[in-house]
Amino acid sequence: MKITFLGTGTSQGVPVIACDCNVCTSADARDKRLRSSIWVEDKHASIVIDSGPDFRYQMLRAKVKKLDAIVFTHEHKDHVAGLDDVRAFNFKHGREIDIYATDRVQEAIIREFAYIFATIKYPGIPKVNLIEIQNKPFHVHGIKFVPIEVLHYKLPVLGYRIGDFTYITDAKTIAPNELKKVKGSKIVVLNALQLHTHVSHFTLEEAIAMAQEIGAETTYFTHISHRLGKHADIEKELPAGIKLAYDGLVLDI
Repeated sequence: MKITFLGTGTSQGVPVIACDCNVCTSADARDKRLRSSIWVEDKHASIVIDSGPDFRYQMLRAKVKKLDAIVFTHEHKDHVAGLDDVRAFNFKHGREIDIYATDRVQEAIIREFAYIFATIKYPGIPKVNLIEIQNKPFHVHGIKFVPIEVLHYKLPVLGYRIGDFTYITDAKTIAPNELKKVKGSKIVVLNALQLHTHVSHFTLEEAIAMAQEIGAETTYFTHISHRLGKHADIEKELPAGIKLAYDGLVLDI
């Protein structure tokens, strides 16, 4: 199985267009971060977790030729806003795209993309098949997903364990019973927004502490704000076994 980081950034903080910090002007490609998303693929399935505003470009950049499903973590716009662009895969595959989300997230998707679900279908609109998930294991085209519920301030958000790989974004706290699901993973991905305290995201220090508590062989940080600093500067300060992810990073698991 292969995991590709389609994006490792965030909408949090000052918009790039209004920013003159050294991260935004960096020549290091690892500092060019689109909104957080990953692509999970094996011989039989091609699945994306979250379709943020950069979804279309991410698909083109990663040369994704096939899309079977999108699995959502939560309903914030930086994770769902690109859903309209599944229409290209509808056309290519001649079928609906399966959408896995909790009931609450489905309600938000139906509200935000009402035209997709209208009684009278406008020609060419995206075609999706909503599949409700809960905090229980489920399969997506043969791949087992084990949800891990975390809190993003007070909003429940789902991370996912796939075999020995766990992906968690937009977390501030993880309850002990949910953390048990993560332990034993060989590779863990956690959000690490910035250096200073934030109400709904791990800071770098908090993410390091969580990574060390989990004890995976390798931990990657994602959902990185430009406020965290430049990739090269931050990564050289990280403990052994902890790294910053970057757009385009590919893991074989």
